[in-house]
Amino acid sequence: MPSETPTLTDVARLAGVSENTVSRVVRNKGSIAEETRRRVTSAIDQLGYVPNRAAGSLASSSSLIIGVLLPSLSNIVFPEVLRGIHAALVSTPYQPMIGVTDYDLRQEQKILASMLAWQPAAIITAGFEHTDESRRMLQSNRIRVAELMDIDNRPIDLAVGFSHRKAGRAAAEHLVRRGYRRIAYVGHDWTADRRAFFRYEGLCDGLQQAGLAVAAELRFNGPSSTLAGRDTLGRLQQQAGDVDAVVFSNDDMAVGGFMHCLGDGIDVPAQLALFGFNGLEIGQALPKPLSTIRSNRFLIGKTAAETLLQASERAVEPHIIDTGFDIIEGATA
Repeated sequence: MPSETPTLTDVARLAGVSENTVSRVVRNKGSIAEETRRRVTSAIDQLGYVPNRAAGSLASSSSLIIGVLLPSLSNIVFPEVLRGIHAALVSTPYQPMIGVTDYDLRQEQKILASMLAWQPAAIITAGFEHTDESRRMLQSNRIRVAELMDIDNRPIDLAVGFSHRKAGRAAAEHLVRRGYRRIAYVGHDWTADRRAFFRYEGLCDGLQQAGLAVAAELRFNGPSSTLAGRDTLGRLQQQAGDVDAVVFSNDDMAVGGFMHCLGDGIDVPAQLALFGFNGLEIGQALPKPLSTIRSNRFLIGKTAAETLLQASERAVEPHIIDTGFDIIEGATA
């Protein structure tokens, strides 16, 4: 396999066909035997080859593109990351090209291939989870890559964020210091949101250090929302009996939990303590400000973009920047 960015010539050599045949398969032009097409596409996948759509009229401006792949823009978390990226780029000639994956790794792969075809200067994506094909494309194209929001793994190039496992442990330690012992967990689907699972693992570790365990737990089978938090806490209380504190997978869920307590006349935190994650403004606007962990989302986006622009070449070893997190004591735990 080539040590530099794979080329059309490399694909042709591996597939045992001419460069013209590879070009026709890539452009889906002309009649190609199915077996030939299979060999070419297999070679493309194996090498992580991305066709250069920027060749020609856009080639001179392609280096000014920063590809940004985000899981969602429907909640405040990733728009705040995007604001940080924008703040770092606004005084430069670089422009972001934004794709939304909806937490779907296959969709990320599809958008990534489209972005790389325009030869961006760098790619910014969320988390370490990628399909094998996406990882090969990111590794073999040698452009700068920033993976955001998590630092609990080895990055391809640059990771900017914080440890979600440490955040989970910090939540446990905070509640134990406050005297809570029967601590439950209310969450949402971990399939799409692996960082929520890592925080849960950290919570379990922190409780174990104190000689405790999660007293009860229930997860909503879908994405997080205030309605999901409200309804799931209600179901947990019916099933689990007496608990004195609940850790939610994020602030959206915790705000819903607070609404459940308001509706059922449950005194927070005297009868039930609530603890969230993210430090969203809505949580601090509650009648009793939410106890939670604040992630530095704007700083994560800004730091990632600034760091990528400092050097056009990857370092020999991957680099990790820990932006940390803060406990917001609030009034609910």
